[in-house]
Amino acid sequence: MTTPASTPHPGFGVFAKVHREFHDALAEEDWTPIAGYSGVEEKILSGTLDHQARTGAVTRLARWQPGAAVDRTVAHDWCEEVFIVSGSLSIGTLAAKQDGVRLPAGTYAVRPPDIVHGPFFSDDGCLLIEFMYYPPHS
Repeated sequence: MTTPASTPHPGFGVFAKVHREFHDALAEEDWTPIAGYSGVEEKILSGTLDHQARTGAVTRLARWQPGAAVDRTVAHDWCEEVFIVSGSLSIGTLAAKQDGVRLPAGTYAVRPPDIVHGPFFSDDGCLLIEFMYYPPHS
């Protein structure tokens, strides 16, 4: 028996994720634009972040369309792991893309909170899987 889709499973502890069996994560429904990012959409696969309490964990897909870009650096107060599943992402700006550093599929990053990163662009589009979480309180 599985836990109902809206109830966090106790086995995930402080991360309070819902138990879900295999499903088509790449289906077209449930993609939403990421605020402040033109041409970039997300699909939350599991979890939530509570920014006020600085708790939680999220697994999401991020889909960058060809030519999508974020022309500024970013930093956030949660940990982040990013794996490029397909396509490529580049560090740099579209205005100076000849100086960009191309990151191909298979590239991985892991960042603690407050690390400045970016700007980024994608010439050919890409699919990322991202794990975002606040460290559990000790």
